[in-house]
Formats: sequence, structure tokens, C-alpha cells
Amino acid sequence: MWRMLLSLCVASGCWAQAAGMPVPRLQAIPLPDQQVSFQRDGDEIARYHFGPALRRPFVYPVVGPSGRSLTRMGHPRDPESHSHHNSVWISHESVNGISFWGDRQKGRIAHQRIDEFEDVGEHSWIISVNHWIDEQDNKVLLVERRRTAVQLLDADQWMLVIDLRFDAKEPVTFGKTPFGLIGVRMAKTIGVNDGGGTIRNSAGQVNEGEIFWKPARWCDYSGPIARGKVDGITLMDHPSNFNHPTKFHVRGDGWMGASLTIDEPKVIEAGKPLTLRYGLFVHVGQPSPEELEKRWAEFAKAAPADLTPKRK
Repeated sequence: MWRMLLSLCVASGCWAQAAGMPVPRLQAIPLPDQQVSFQRDGDEIARYHFGPALRRPFVYPVVGPSGRSLTRMGHPRDPESHSHHNSVWISHESVNGISFWGDRQKGRIAHQRIDEFEDVGEHSWIISVNHWIDEQDNKVLLVERRRTAVQLLDADQWMLVIDLRFDAKEPVTFGKTPFGLIGVRMAKTIGVNDGGGTIRNSAGQVNEGEIFWKPARWCDYSGPIARGKVDGITLMDHPSNFNHPTKFHVRGDGWMGASLTIDEPKVIEAGKPLTLRYGLFVHVGQPSPEELEKRWAEFAKAAPADLTPKRK
């Protein structure tokens, strides 16, 4: 029987067809210990971590065009109290009064499953499901669906796009705070204080003194990453987001974050999910404000991903 099937396959050309299928430049590769590696032409440019021992999932490294990670784990001068600074991460200081921000609090974002792995040429993504758990009462406050996507661009530049959907069975409040929802801890050499980097935003403001808690469409952190090399990351707020344009929490020590509820709390009602989209433009050099505005406009034109749970 197997010889007959083999003959039919050869005769029909199915092997030739399979051999001719294109291999995506960018792939999301599952790894041991609950990690996913995003690889461009076989070289890793980002990795999503979601193991059971973690307080929250995160992305590390975030490799720039110069071949080095533009982010780090933890504060360069205060690693103990800032151990929660996990490269690129999602969390919040107050969810029904429970902090999910630090590593020694009662809130934990626990991975449940991966629903999708997709590779489409120069675009790959995963969709994961997480539970925001109040460990004090062992209660799930929120069910989060997260799409972590990588899109290749020119000159070894790329976009990391994170889409989020939060569902609650009863009203849940993201409290008023500058901490959350997305954070980026830059490499030490890119920081203004330690490496001579620069922070800029869409309003034309520069560095912590001008940008701190100011609204903007995007915020860029660029600086030296290797000898003679400058790379950076532009954190973008999508126009569909609650409280857009968001206020950015930035520091000269290499930290930037988009503050979702710095001005007012946000209540997530049962049956009325909150959806959000953030983009990170991983770039070479220090692009002009005009180039960054163009990149933001391209990001803004794309609709957020539909993360409605699929019926089985």
C-alpha cells in the first residue's frame, strides 16, 4: 500500500510542490522551558518568556540592527527593587487595588496556553492567554488575550506589536497610577545617564525633564549600543487606545512606559472587554522626528487585531 501511495505522490508532483514551498524569513519557534523565539533568517531577534515561575510574561531580548539587545533585565543601578523591569512587559500597579507591578506583591499574571503560532513571510505572531490572579484570594480578576507579533522592515529594522484584550466576569478597575500598562527597560548604554542616549517624543520635547508625564503619540529612546553604533526603540500608542494620546513615564536611567490610567481609572465591565494596541519600532540610528511620525502613521492606520475568543 505504501508503495502505491509513493508512486501516486511522485506522479502527481506533490513532492515537487512541497519542496518548492517558500520558507518564511521570519518564524516563531517554540522552545523548551515555555519560550518562543522570533527568528529572522535563523537568527533570533526577540524571545517571549512565559514560564510558570515568572510573575509575568515578557519579551527579552529585543535585538536591534547592530546585533545587540536594546533592552535589559532590571535597573542597572538598583537591580533588587527593580527586578520587575523585565525588558518589555505588560503589568499594572493597581487592579482592584492589587498591585501586579512589583515582584513581591499579591498580583501575578499567569500564562495559561498558546492559541496560535503563525508565520506569514515577514510577519509572525503568537496569541497567548493569561490570567491576572489576585493571589491573596486566589481569584482570577481578568482574562487577557495577547497577540505578540513581529513585522520585518527595511535595513534590519522591525516592529514589535502587542495587541491586548481584557475580559472580566464582574467590574474590574485599573486604578489611577502612572505605572502600567506597558514598560520598556532600555540597555544601560542607551540610557541618558549611563550611556549618553536621548529621549524624544512626538510633541518635540526632549529627555526626562520635558517628557515626564506628558501626552504624546510616540516616545523614542535612542543611544549607543556598540562601538560607533546607535540604535533605539520608539514606543507607540495606538489612536484606538483608551486615553490616547497617552502620557509617558520616562527616566534618564533608561526607562520608558505608556501610562494608561495616569489621569483617571478605567473600569472593565462584564461583557465589555478593553482592547489595546502598542507598537515598538526597533530602529537603526536616531531617526528624524518626521521619519518617526511617518512610522507612527503607518502603525496607526492598521486596525487592532481581533482577539475575540474562537468558539470550539
